[in-house]
Amino acid sequence: MTISFERVALPVVPWADLDQRATRTVFQTRAWLDFLVETQGAEPVAARIVDGTTPVGWFTGATIRRAGLTFLGSPLRGWTTPAMGFDLEPGADPTAVLEGLARFAFRDLRAIHLEVADRELLDEQVVPQGYVIGRLPGYQLDLAPDDDLLATMKRNGRRDVRRALRNGIVVDPVDPADPGTFAADYYAHVSEAFAKRDLTPTYPQARVEALIRHLGPTGRLLLLEARTADGELAATGIFPGMAGGTAEYWMGGSERRLQHLLPNEALMWSALRTWRDRGAVRFNFGGGGSYKAKYGGEPHVLPWLRRSRFGVLEHARSTAYRLYRRRLQIR
Repeated sequence: MTISFERVALPVVPWADLDQRATRTVFQTRAWLDFLVETQGAEPVAARIVDGTTPVGWFTGATIRRAGLTFLGSPLRGWTTPAMGFDLEPGADPTAVLEGLARFAFRDLRAIHLEVADRELLDEQVVPQGYVIGRLPGYQLDLAPDDDLLATMKRNGRRDVRRALRNGIVVDPVDPADPGTFAADYYAHVSEAFAKRDLTPTYPQARVEALIRHLGPTGRLLLLEARTADGELAATGIFPGMAGGTAEYWMGGSERRLQHLLPNEALMWSALRTWRDRGAVRFNFGGGGSYKAKYGGEPHVLPWLRRSRFGVLEHARSTAYRLYRRRLQIR
């Protein structure tokens, strides 16, 4: 198999056709790339994957320039983008595709480092030599139109959802076209969640506003807010997704003094039902957090692959990341 990547100008990419594929994620769409352009200063990369002369799929990612050097991400850490990767035809060889990606990144794009995470690329046995494999644990729940989502939850999940409803928590969607103060409210909740660990959010409020601005008009963004019986705002959450594909828990937060009313549980319950009714086939709860198991999801590990053109760069990256984690632990 001779795999090559042919870069395609964004206006020529068949976005509507690609977005109909069952393996497609919202993070591979044109709107999400525009979001990365604004928030990361990224240059989008869309490429047709060809085996000889036969098209076998597509690749979606973006490059950034730092200190005069080019990095290819699909995605990169820090982009608040869980996974991008490939749209491959049945029978395509993922090992050959990953080898072709390295050639495309280092030779054609002149990048010195690449990273890729793909929700369909779960078999680590297909990863060729030269790649380093990181792992992001989480939980994922399959959805079907006739699912009794409450019945699929664990006992403590059903209990907490019912308690939240008895406590009078009401969840309503927020119109992305007229979000009002949602971004500020959400950011205040997330900041409070980080503050419990003596940390601050890893991104500014402006990123939330950009997300709503770019993704809102597509119909692929669910904004939810939970209020008490007295109308007091208790929790907010952001859930991007696609009908026929995957819905995601991007992030959420709540007022600490109101957490005993379980607004987060009501928020998640509403998100699951909404995306099921919109036609999503699975729901990803995001990385980490064993508490998410109570909603009925199964453990899910997303391989995060990276490869550097020079070995010293991988060593420097690993060292920098260990130092960063150590500083967090000390704090």
